[in-house]
Amino acid sequence: MSEPALPVGQSGIRLSVVPGLKRKPPRSSRAADVVFRYGMLLCALSLLAVVGLIAAQLVLHSRLSLQQFGWKFFTSESWDPVSGDFGALPFIYGTLVSSFLALALAVPLSVGVAVFITEMCPRVLRAPLSFAVELLAAIPSVIYGLWAIFVLAPILRVQVEPWLAQRFGWTGLFEGPPYGIGMLAAGVILAIMIVPIIASITREVLTAVPQNQREAALSLGATRWEMIRVGVLRNARTGIVGAVILGLGRALGETMAVTMVIGNVPNISRSLLAPGYTLASVIANEFTEATGNLYLSALIEIGLALFLITIMVNMLARLLVWSTTRGVPARVHAQ
Repeated sequence: MSEPALPVGQSGIRLSVVPGLKRKPPRSSRAADVVFRYGMLLCALSLLAVVGLIAAQLVLHSRLSLQQFGWKFFTSESWDPVSGDFGALPFIYGTLVSSFLALALAVPLSVGVAVFITEMCPRVLRAPLSFAVELLAAIPSVIYGLWAIFVLAPILRVQVEPWLAQRFGWTGLFEGPPYGIGMLAAGVILAIMIVPIIASITREVLTAVPQNQREAALSLGATRWEMIRVGVLRNARTGIVGAVILGLGRALGETMAVTMVIGNVPNISRSLLAPGYTLASVIANEFTEATGNLYLSALIEIGLALFLITIMVNMLARLLVWSTTRGVPARVHAQ
């Protein structure tokens, strides 16, 4: 049996190797590795600590309301601070309806904008369009609310809502007088606010798809639409779902713009033209007016309800991502 070849130095002379002798890193390097490891562990644990502290404080300060109403608080429709009867169901309903209405309007538009910028946009327009999307994301929510009051609400009241009531009133979703202020207005302004978030993240995800995926689809005879659908969107679907969930998180917690246009009436109505209320809006409107301990505790429990809804939405999102990918990265499937 031949002996293993010895390593060769720069001068061509073979170097002898002493068995069992290994080069140890300097002590300073080992110390730096230990410090770096525990520093990163501390950063990760700090996030869990912040979430735990938020949950603990919400539960602690809403204890009076929890003892008074129990789980009935989340299923009751009554909100009467005078008589001390509180229920969060109208606010939960308004939050979910306005947020998912915003997603229904914003997701197709956001994905379309991202696909156009990355795949079809002329090079001259790519930078201005990208800048416009990022600019929309930077506008404060109160500016969106003012624009919705003076521009969006009159358009909805005069043109959009009467047309919807005339043609789709039989569905029950567009019944009642067209105020211009209500659930539909809140959904539209939320959609406008989350479009830049979803579009920006989706654009980055589409850009990260390797170019050879596109070339492979085209080489198999795919059209441009088939290449985008099979070679790009299918590979980026997990990232797109993540972008949608981030947009949904923004919609669930949005306060000022929604408060200014939703109507702030704690009712549950099937019609999207009717006014409503959200969890964030009732906290913003009534927190400074809470005179009694039970009233204040009920508002903090509203915050707890919003916290729980956010957690459940994120859990459903992770389940959706897992059901889409089955735990493995997306691959191109030629058809």
